Amino acid sequence: MNILVTGGCGYVGSVLVPKLLAKEHNVIVFDVMWFGNFLQNHRNLRIIEGDIRKPEALPLNDIDAIIHLAAVSNDPCVELDPKLSWEINALGTMRLADAAVRHGVKQFIFASSGSVYGVKEENRVTEDLELEPISAYNKTKMVAERVVMSYKNDMLVQVVRPATVCGYSPRQRLDLTVNMLTILALTNGVITVFGGKQVRPNIHIADMTDLYVYLLEKGEAIKGIYNAGFQNYSIMEIAKIVTSIIPAEIEVTDAQDIRSYRLNSDKLLATGFQPLKLVDDGIRDIVDRYRTGDIDISDRAYNIKWMKSNPML
Repeated sequence: MNILVTGGCGYVGSVLVPKLLAKEHNVIVFDVMWFGNFLQNHRNLRIIEGDIRKPEALPLNDIDAIIHLAAVSNDPCVELDPKLSWEINALGTMRLADAAVRHGVKQFIFASSGSVYGVKEENRVTEDLELEPISAYNKTKMVAERVVMSYKNDMLVQVVRPATVCGYSPRQRLDLTVNMLTILALTNGVITVFGGKQVRPNIHIADMTDLYVYLLEKGEAIKGIYNAGFQNYSIMEIAKIVTSIIPAEIEVTDAQDIRSYRLNSDKLLATGFQPLKLVDDGIRDIVDRYRTGDIDISDRAYNIKWMKSNPML
């Protein structure tokens, strides 16, 4: 299969692309490379540096499927330049989906966000609940979802609403909850928890990338929108798991953001998909890689720091 992965040089893409290559797919990665490129050369891999806002540069001839990961991720990064984020996350997605249909692409997998629900009182946050996004990032993802789903009669559309991802990637991110608390324990011996009662859903990067491969292979058997998050933990619970693995102290201070997010993924599990990893595994991934010197702790591993010092035109 010929697969285009947008944002394939990112945190998730750097783990996903090798899995696609291992299954002997031909992969084209289209990425602006804001954070660099950590993919290894492969005979079936072509990497193109390009901007999702410029659809004429997209290599869509003979593409069977698109896995659309490219986006400005999380609230702080979007708030840094909301106009740019809307152009990339929403308008870029619209242009990509439209171009995909015109080029006869058969399958379109879109990485949305579990945050599109906003803050819900329900313990079971399922796909049928109303979307109530409360930040610009949430809103860009909701709009992009609706754009992509409007093409469901023209191609197979699969939308994933992921939880917060954790674990090791060659393009490491340390600004995600589990990863951040783990690196604080390793480097400082102290974890500062702001509040601690806020709940966050989690998914290991191995399961996240396995899911994209699963959707690709299942095809028409699985269409529509799916949550992807399997452990809803409070920040304090995550901190305690970290300190059960890495000796460190926990300091609690007041929180400015007391919002909680949950996800229920029973719909996805009913299709036969089974996650294989836990938050504990993500923590151990970071620990093991840190001790072997494979973890980048520079500003590049923190999206907002890197974006501030390396602005994109």
